[in-house]
Amino acid sequence: MANFPVINMENLNGSERGVTMEKINDACENWGFFELVNHGIPHDLLDKVEKMTKDHYKKCMEQRFKEMVAAKALEGVKAEVTDMDWESTFFLRHRPTSNISEIPDLVDEYRELMKDFAGKLEKLAEELLDLLCENLGLEKGYLKKAFYGSKGPNFGTKVSNYPPCPTPDLIKGLRAHTDAGGIILLFQDDKVSGLQLLKDGEWIDVPPMRHSIVINLGDQIEVITNGKYKSVMHRVIAQTDGTRMSIASFYNPGNDAVIYPAPTLLEKEPTEKEQSYPKFVFDDYMKLYAGLKFQAKEPRFEAMKAVEANVGLGPVATV
Repeated sequence: MANFPVINMENLNGSERGVTMEKINDACENWGFFELVNHGIPHDLLDKVEKMTKDHYKKCMEQRFKEMVAAKALEGVKAEVTDMDWESTFFLRHRPTSNISEIPDLVDEYRELMKDFAGKLEKLAEELLDLLCENLGLEKGYLKKAFYGSKGPNFGTKVSNYPPCPTPDLIKGLRAHTDAGGIILLFQDDKVSGLQLLKDGEWIDVPPMRHSIVINLGDQIEVITNGKYKSVMHRVIAQTDGTRMSIASFYNPGNDAVIYPAPTLLEKEPTEKEQSYPKFVFDDYMKLYAGLKFQAKEPRFEAMKAVEANVGLGPVATV
């Protein structure tokens, strides 16, 4: 098995740029995941985010999780649990409007910290989208425009903790799925592992690395690239020791953005190869995904094909 792709972003600024861009392209085509180092987000900021996230979990969420486990009789389970996950989460929305001030129990310092962190991640997401455009032969800014809709992209952060689990063989931290959206930026625990992706029929560990940001591609990138880049099934394995922290930020299309394969990429396809991906409004896809998240993505694409005759071009991006 080839090594998990690690991209040093500093190498984009010098003689290694061509090789680094090829590594990113290979990761997008063959893995759907890669890990970034030297990404420009200060290490001391990441350390503070990790500390405050773990402190918040211990103070405000750990006991609630234990009570939930007891209430749902998960402590002594004997058979595999297939309808829930061993995780404790809350969700921060940043764009188009923020809900950070509304989340209970967060101290003001943590709210400000997460706003700052989200701003840096959003900038990194847009930088990565332009690198993907360059590799794909699309004009700079194409993917950002494709995501824009009438109010800009959706951008939010899922803050998760995966506590120690006595029966990791019977319940997943998070069941296998592909992500519905665009590009996902993950800051994960560097001591407690658990994230895995499916490659060539095997589950591969995503290595925990200090101060790295893990990137994975969602279903919308697969559609826009007409399958050149693919979203990949991944899961979180529950562990018996240690609580794993996971902060995943999702840079997704706006609700009314119309998603379809980039015409430039279709022109490059052989004429006998039919366009295999549908055209749809992102919000319609999300409504379908809500009930089918833990199933294969292909039937979702087929269901969208069935209604695509009703889809117009949608709002024109103003950026």
